[in-house]
Amino acid sequence: MYLSDQCGDVLCPSCRRKDFCGVFGIFGSGEAAARTYLGLYSLQHRGQESTGIATADGGVLHLHKGVGLVATVFSHGEELERLTGRAAIGHNRYSTTGLSGIVNAQPLVIRFKGGQIAAAHNGNVVNAYELRTAMEQHGSIFQTTSDSEIVLHLIARSRKKSIEGMIRDGLSRLVGAYCFLFLTPKKLIAARDPNGFRPLCLGRQDDAVLIASESCAFDILGAEYVRDIEPGEMIVVGPRGMKSHLLPPAERKSFCVFEFIYFSRPDSIIYGEKVDKVRRMLGKKLAMEAPAPADIVIAVPDSANTAALGYAQASGLRFELGLIRNHYVGRTFISPDQKERDLDVQIKFNTVSGVLKNKRVVLVEDSIVRGTTLKKLVRLIRKAGPSEIHVRVSSPPIVSPCYYGIDISQKKELIAASHSVEEIRRYIGADSLAYLTVDGMLDAVRDRESYCTACFTGNYPTEVPASYEKDRFACCGSGVERE
Repeated sequence: MYLSDQCGDVLCPSCRRKDFCGVFGIFGSGEAAARTYLGLYSLQHRGQESTGIATADGGVLHLHKGVGLVATVFSHGEELERLTGRAAIGHNRYSTTGLSGIVNAQPLVIRFKGGQIAAAHNGNVVNAYELRTAMEQHGSIFQTTSDSEIVLHLIARSRKKSIEGMIRDGLSRLVGAYCFLFLTPKKLIAARDPNGFRPLCLGRQDDAVLIASESCAFDILGAEYVRDIEPGEMIVVGPRGMKSHLLPPAERKSFCVFEFIYFSRPDSIIYGEKVDKVRRMLGKKLAMEAPAPADIVIAVPDSANTAALGYAQASGLRFELGLIRNHYVGRTFISPDQKERDLDVQIKFNTVSGVLKNKRVVLVEDSIVRGTTLKKLVRLIRKAGPSEIHVRVSSPPIVSPCYYGIDISQKKELIAASHSVEEIRRYIGADSLAYLTVDGMLDAVRDRESYCTACFTGNYPTEVPASYEKDRFACCGSGVERE
């Protein structure tokens, strides 16, 4: 899948609101910081811009965060040694141009009338612009351009007496997607929005309680996955144990199906289901709906690997490694007047010519947003000499923006919003092109009525403010391709 960057203007509401991340929390461990570090390592795919850890020790919160990957920000070991305490929360931030810099790195730590509190957030608050504007008009001062800080302001303004009540009060004002971890000197509090857009799960290791965006963060520690934190559930963990509270319910559950298609790791459990199992089923459904006259199946690595395996199993075709991805390359910078525009793809991918030459190839991709990178990729594969290239996509056409935390571009940049499948096929240069249907996608999951399909259908599960699109995209119209 290929996503679009934004303009980089910190005043742009779109760049302010973008927030797709990974969170990890632990309470009751003598190695809280070290275990949080390992948990964040497993969640690195959910955010590469910045990372941070906050710990609670002796009535005081400690914090270390920085720009870069987990291994870079905590490269010396000294950082973890200073993060003492038996409770911690950590955060990996998703990389978008407008959010770059230490100012937006999380966890955020503040001191207010209730004492110290740290917050880590995964999601996207739809009404953040309205809330922030109203607060600024009443004199509020913001340190960051993140919607996460808005929630801290709401908590600080609450007249409730307990920290749980303040948090519940603040969250009740939000519309959209959120998974929050809050850390006070005495408690770890986790909350998931009533629609349940983003995954959040509960684990245990010995006497410690763990919370993470995905269960793969438990595996690296040898911890046990217990269950999902339910939509609208708030978990409070303290010296006296763990309690569960419920927020006001939403009309329906709205799990993001895109987590299965692209974002989550295949070895994770989210929404109570194994990602690998669902992703394989997406590939199998695709093979049933869109067979191709071919010899082999290959994937666009790495996110489409599992769906391609499912396609191969259902079709009886041989799965091959036709594309190799370079995992050690970051963003590439190509001169805008360069005549050959495929260098960025060639740096990230290389073909296995012996596998592809003279073969009829099915190329499985998980999704298409703008199509420009897939066009370059098909061109690269052509040079290896296959006789045919049939592109199969293990999700439906993306026709609408996502307002709940996936960096899917504005409508005018979504190729499927204004072009037919045949027009897209001609654009990318494939011999054939087919997408999975919405019904086929929902057949791959349990309880199909519980999933948000807004980016494929335009049916949004929450009200989107009338001004949202204008505000969001006021200065973000010329993104650059990013994986």
